Amino acid sequence: MPVLGMGTSASPLEGSDETKTAILQAIEIGHRHFDTATLYLTEEPLGEAISKLWCSDAHGDLVLPALKKSLRNLQLEYLDLYLIHWPVSSRSGTYEFPINKGDLLPMDFKSVWEAMQECQDLGLTKSIGVSNFSCKKLSDILAFAKIPPAVNQVEINPLWQQKKLREFCEAKGIVLTAYAPLGTRGTIWGSNRVMENEVLREIATAKGKSVAQVCLRWAFEQGVCVVLKSFNKGRMKENLEILNWTLSEEESRMIGDIPQSRGCRGEDYISEKGPIKTIEELWDGEI
Repeated sequence: MPVLGMGTSASPLEGSDETKTAILQAIEIGHRHFDTATLYLTEEPLGEAISKLWCSDAHGDLVLPALKKSLRNLQLEYLDLYLIHWPVSSRSGTYEFPINKGDLLPMDFKSVWEAMQECQDLGLTKSIGVSNFSCKKLSDILAFAKIPPAVNQVEINPLWQQKKLREFCEAKGIVLTAYAPLGTRGTIWGSNRVMENEVLREIATAKGKSVAQVCLRWAFEQGVCVVLKSFNKGRMKENLEILNWTLSEEESRMIGDIPQSRGCRGEDYISEKGPIKTIEELWDGEI
């Protein structure tokens, strides 16, 4: 899997023509890894230029139909990778965000994962994985999986380094992919704290690089794949220029000492009526 991927979600959502143009520019400069989901409304422009399983389709009998629908939208015969978007289900038949709290449902991990395995067995996806899963929830899947998750896509950046999860996934042979590798600016969580971090700015100035390049190089040196969301051709090109230089041991130590806090806390998937009632329960204490 290419270590640098292009995300196709945006807030607010981009128009279909703008998305298609950005994807074509990304292909032109070398991107070969694209991330989409039914919820993002970018499957059709991505397919025209060349996914994740949303919560309302995270039911054992709906996984395969959802993937087939995504393949039609993408105009593809198969995906390289299909992920469960969040470890929670919602009432079927709706594609909305935020999800109505009354529509949130507990996920039947076993039936959903068995359906994901069927998708791979049928050749509709080469690999299957998850997104936003804690060590405990990964362990729950691994306890009965015939095909283990190939990937776990989660928030990772210098201000939320996920050391415990990185160690767990490395031991289990699960690839970690980072979303929000530059922080959450331009998302519904709306924070610029990563790009404005003084330690990262100091390192960037000393290296003659941008803060974004320092963040991406750090992730690359941790063995983490990244998904970036930029429709600007110049920034796309800059983001790819991280492979011919390294961070020093001192610079890596400085990044490792940055105080940690999660940017995407997942409040939209929590309800006082359940099935997940607290932040701690969603992440199983990994906060």
